[in-house]
Amino acid sequence: MKTTKCFFIDNFLSVCITFFLLLSANYVLAVKNQSLPNNGDSENYIEYKGLIVDRKTGEHLAFASINVIGTNVSIVSNSEGQFLLKLSKENLNPKVLVSFIGYKNKVVLLADLKPEKMRIELDPTAIQLPELSVTSRDAAELMRAVMEKKGENYFDTQTMMTAFYRETIKKNKSYASLSEAVVEVNKQPYTSFKTDIVRLFKSRKKTDYTKLDTLTFKLMGGPFNSLYLDVMKYPDVLFTEDMMANYEFTFDRSTYIDKSMIYVIDFKQRSGKTEPLYYGKLYVDAQTLALKSVVFRLNITNKEEAANMFIIRKPVNARVYPIEAKYRMDYREKNGKWYYGYSRIELGLKVIWKKKLFNTNYFSTVEMAVTDWGENAEKKSIAFKDRIKPTVIIIDEASGFSDLQFWGEFNVIEPEKSIETAIKKIQKQLEKK
Repeated sequence: MKTTKCFFIDNFLSVCITFFLLLSANYVLAVKNQSLPNNGDSENYIEYKGLIVDRKTGEHLAFASINVIGTNVSIVSNSEGQFLLKLSKENLNPKVLVSFIGYKNKVVLLADLKPEKMRIELDPTAIQLPELSVTSRDAAELMRAVMEKKGENYFDTQTMMTAFYRETIKKNKSYASLSEAVVEVNKQPYTSFKTDIVRLFKSRKKTDYTKLDTLTFKLMGGPFNSLYLDVMKYPDVLFTEDMMANYEFTFDRSTYIDKSMIYVIDFKQRSGKTEPLYYGKLYVDAQTLALKSVVFRLNITNKEEAANMFIIRKPVNARVYPIEAKYRMDYREKNGKWYYGYSRIELGLKVIWKKKLFNTNYFSTVEMAVTDWGENAEKKSIAFKDRIKPTVIIIDEASGFSDLQFWGEFNVIEPEKSIETAIKKIQKQLEKK
């Protein structure tokens, strides 16, 4: 039998789909006390909203990194290129460094921009890209070197991280569930076999069971799904020596972040392998051989086996198959050391009912971004009673949806337009009640 840790590492995202007896006519919207005081006094901080785009084309740049220079505060742009950044008023003349693969870095003095109407334009890197710029033409060997340098390139000390976590569930095109949380992560060294520890600071949710038919669709694992996507800390999915033998690695055309060259490596499962494996791109810093980013998908051709990777419980009168499984993991660098920065999981499932004319599609997105961190020099650990388990279901832990200033000074991922619309509907529902 698999241990809990290995279970989630193997599956990234586990789903409980069960029948639910509707005891109430609508949805749950109850507010409870939070574990931390709500630092919602807007007099203490300034909120900056903006959009990151390609200067020439105007294309929105999704998941760009925004780092406050001189601090460990950071955030990412959402899938529509928008970002939200909150900074203490004590932070005088703040500058941010904006970076994106294939573009020149840009340093922005926030005082020069309007907090509500920031538009940051990045220039594509103009350096002539070589066809191949690698000392070894064996891409698999390069990836082995990446793993061997893990202890040198990634955090080798304990850190305490603050992160923002969001998970959504859509039934077809309508949101059925929205859960958000600020968590504290006791991140273990990358060379340690110890598992990361998580504490839930504060959270909120909205679940509309009327959109879920007679089902509850629940995601198991919460922030651990995001943490286990840290393939340098948890290489069990892709990069153990045994797993690497399942893949073909080839070089794609190199790219740049500012003036730093990035090797791009394509990988896919070897021919003859029938089990569901992954395919995608790896972005490796050419100078340090640190993995900067990985973007990949699960091969769901074998629907039955792919379904077994995600579904742990479902109704007896339904078949459930994945229709998409996409993953992204981005690392950030500080003083020559790299660390977990942002991850995103997108999962689509089709529920085929017996004796029903129409099928149901569910889509879930799970994302988490580290917004601040500090070295845990004294190696303090989160108290056992405050830890959440890898089997946590955030929708069961969170309760309520409060006002728009709920997060206070905590940095959060800017909601996408569809999520923003759902939140506004929730606010209207609250006002009516």
